[in-house]
Amino acid sequence: MRAIASKASTSLISSIPSAFPYPPTIMTLSSPSLETAVPNPPASPADPSKGLMPGMLRSVHHIALNVQDMQASCHFYGDILGLHRLTGDKIPATLIKLVAKGKVTNFKTPDGTILDLFWEPDLTPPDPDPDKGFTRANHLAFDIDPDQFAQAMALLRQANIDFNGPITRPTGQGIYFYDPDGFMIEVRCNPA
Repeated sequence: MRAIASKASTSLISSIPSAFPYPPTIMTLSSPSLETAVPNPPASPADPSKGLMPGMLRSVHHIALNVQDMQASCHFYGDILGLHRLTGDKIPATLIKLVAKGKVTNFKTPDGTILDLFWEPDLTPPDPDPDKGFTRANHLAFDIDPDQFAQAMALLRQANIDFNGPITRPTGQGIYFYDPDGFMIEVRCNPA
């Protein structure tokens, strides 16, 4: 399933060349809450074909969601959940123009993770059947030390993970690729 190749998704990140022509790739993501439910094979730092080494990713940098109704979403995340809406110089530099046009709104979670809401008014409503795949998520971004960014790209290449980038912005660099279900992942770093 190439959910990320939808019209909504490709229009959101027009600054990324070639609209992610790569097919979904095989990759294992680990989360402390999932380790007991879905055990992952241990990564071997000595084997670069396994991908990034444990500990290279420092944190989740931001989460980007596609939303159909920006006003309702801002009310939900800001008023209902109490997240702090970013304004002025707190808006990420790469999103200032989109925020000014009303196409993006940013919130900060209590742990400091940035939540980006991307307005996509043409999104179809979710299917009421929970067994049918559906996501409004855009991508998940992990932060890495700038000194390890080149090594991370090399390790992903050795693990046969196709990625797009690096994309350079005022806020740093990022590479983009897919998990096995076609969900977009970003590994990014601050400027060196």
